[in-house]
Amino acid sequence: MNTVLEGLDWVVLGVYFLALIVVAVWVALQKHNNTEDYFLAGRNVGWFVIGASIFASNIGSEHVVGLAGTGFESGTPMAHYELHAWIVLLLGWLFLPFYIRSGAFTMPEFLEKRFDSRSRWFLSLFSLIAYVLTKVSVTIYAGGIVVSELLGIPFWYGAIGVVLFTGIYTVIGGMKAVIYTETLQAVILILGSIIITYLGLQEVGGWNELRSIVIAESPEHFNMWRPMNDPDFPWTGLLFGGTIVGVWYWCTDQYIVQRTLAANNIKIGRRGAIFGAYLKLLPIFIFLIPGIIAFALSVQNPEVFSIEKADRAFPMLVKTLLPVGLKGLVAGGLMAALMSSLASVFNSCSTIFTIDIYKKLKPNESENKLLNIGKIATAVIVILGIIWIPIMEKIGGGVMYQYLQNVQSYIAPPVAAVFLLGILWKRVNSKAAITTLMAGLILLILRLGSEIYFQPEISSNQIVDGVMFVFATINFSHMAILMFVFSILLCIGVTLSTEEPNYNDIIGLSFGTLTEEQKHENKNSYELSDIFLSIILVILIIGVLSYFTG
Repeated sequence: MNTVLEGLDWVVLGVYFLALIVVAVWVALQKHNNTEDYFLAGRNVGWFVIGASIFASNIGSEHVVGLAGTGFESGTPMAHYELHAWIVLLLGWLFLPFYIRSGAFTMPEFLEKRFDSRSRWFLSLFSLIAYVLTKVSVTIYAGGIVVSELLGIPFWYGAIGVVLFTGIYTVIGGMKAVIYTETLQAVILILGSIIITYLGLQEVGGWNELRSIVIAESPEHFNMWRPMNDPDFPWTGLLFGGTIVGVWYWCTDQYIVQRTLAANNIKIGRRGAIFGAYLKLLPIFIFLIPGIIAFALSVQNPEVFSIEKADRAFPMLVKTLLPVGLKGLVAGGLMAALMSSLASVFNSCSTIFTIDIYKKLKPNESENKLLNIGKIATAVIVILGIIWIPIMEKIGGGVMYQYLQNVQSYIAPPVAAVFLLGILWKRVNSKAAITTLMAGLILLILRLGSEIYFQPEISSNQIVDGVMFVFATINFSHMAILMFVFSILLCIGVTLSTEEPNYNDIIGLSFGTLTEEQKHENKNSYELSDIFLSIILVILIIGVLSYFTG
């Protein structure tokens, strides 16, 4: 394979990797005295770094590759998921105070404090399996595409190389290495993507020309609000089902929440979430829009801008539009996306395994032993990720981002329901929590099993009589709504039919159990500027939703 990079590009890429190594070594030289230092960066991270880390963790190469691919293939509907910036605000204002107050390292640990050990065990094992099968595998697959397209090396070599590089600095440096390298990576990723968007608009002839070309070819490309009966993107599913997935991902998932737990108080953590929410608006403009630009260019000049698969849209823009030097910068940005996501999931898996599984089984182990176990756990996840590569390589033809949202729509509802009700309503007890989580798992297995069973009929648009076929073909986002409503009703039903929890055991972990002192602390944890910035963000989101209507 031939690389698209030239001499200056390699210099730029080399400087970027050198900067990463310097940051990682600097962190590694700082002694980790305990698990709090290693897994939560000593709970002493500033709001800017937290916000940048949230953004970099979320925006992996599956976004750069997959979201651009979705923009190319389908247009703007999936932008609903990128407008979940307001849910990041929900993390900062609603959930985070309870998390920090609990002193928990992990989300499973919080569930144990709020309910019991059964919920902790369930979420620990569930999260680890879900991470390996979705986050790790999808990120590696997307990274393989980027590496093979830009660097001119085989998929396998590139993917394994980046996985190993990321794994090494994550193992050595822990959470601090992850967060500080992510801050650098976020800057590179944003800068590179802004450049590609600007040059793409210049090439196509500006925004108005882009709209006219795209709408003439595909009238619904700029419409986020598809009919309720749309088979792929019903507006009801994207708006309400997407919100459910968003609450799970942004407010209850270790992968994201761990960044805010690295703050030493609620105020810093909340400001980090607000800053991360603003950054979350960027993907529409720097990833989704480039996908639409690639679509317009393929219509405008198909000989130069030819794309075989939608997920290759962004790498195609890099190869064809960027001058020497900038290609290296953007290649670094794409690598940054891959590594930031991988580092985050490696560290999250390591934290959950060490704190929620190993420490529970061996509570008397020393801090040094736990640190070593955390490093070994990270290394194991790296190996599992590499083993999974050949399976992910077979994904091929689909649009990755869509696939990811599909799977997450079945994972999210029961977990989101338990966390949300547990914080809002003190009456919810441990029996209700574990019953809801287990029932959600059964529904997840039934849905995925029925999809796989009826895949030949679904692919050929055949209709089969029977309840299970109807169940298998409900739109994924509508399925998320149905599963969430079921989870809420089940949780409430079991709660009301069983005994009340011991409220003394959950002081400060639910609104109804807050002490007067804790309420006073909440009032002192924000300023008018925090409220103002949050309101402005919501207005911006409403503006984007109003603009993309066709």
